[in-house]
Amino acid sequence: MASRNPKRTASGSVFSSSQLRIIAGRWRGRKISFLELPEIRPTPDRVRETLFNWLQSMISGAHCLDLFAGSGALGFEAASRGASRVVMVDTHPLVAAGLKSAKEQLHADEIEIVQAEAESWLQRCDQQFDLIFLDPPFSRPDLLGTSLATLAGKDIIKSTGRIYLETSVDIDIAEYVRDVWNVLYSQRAGRVSYHLITPAE
Repeated sequence: MASRNPKRTASGSVFSSSQLRIIAGRWRGRKISFLELPEIRPTPDRVRETLFNWLQSMISGAHCLDLFAGSGALGFEAASRGASRVVMVDTHPLVAAGLKSAKEQLHADEIEIVQAEAESWLQRCDQQFDLIFLDPPFSRPDLLGTSLATLAGKDIIKSTGRIYLETSVDIDIAEYVRDVWNVLYSQRAGRVSYHLITPAE
């Protein structure tokens, strides 16, 4: 991580910002800034490395959704590695503004930034995706269940698509995926548990 820089909003509130590094692809080594808020927890480098190794056969040209975008680590990494479209959704206005700033710095025309509450956005979504990143704040495990339930009931993820889940190790994903999703990969890194799932046949 790079050094932290304080940011002051129009209301006078002060937030610190930090940076993360894009690992591979056309923006390899580039750094993007993000706000340091309690709910923002960038996916660690080694987890991203493993995830995109899992996805290497499908990431080029993929349509991706980063539903709880936060720092933007997963969405920007996907675009850097060849995804043709990435929609990044976050409910926090300052987070969305930061993502838009990073998009502009990278001239990332394939990325769309949306400020919206995740569940309401999913309910009105009429798009299909090859890949969905689902990494809600660890303090809100309920968002994992509601998001997966909505995805199961709507034609948002393609039948051959993949959903990446990132949770606290305290969460047992079995209760969320049974009968609806097949788990392809599962690993753990420290206090983070991460998985790749696909729609069950």
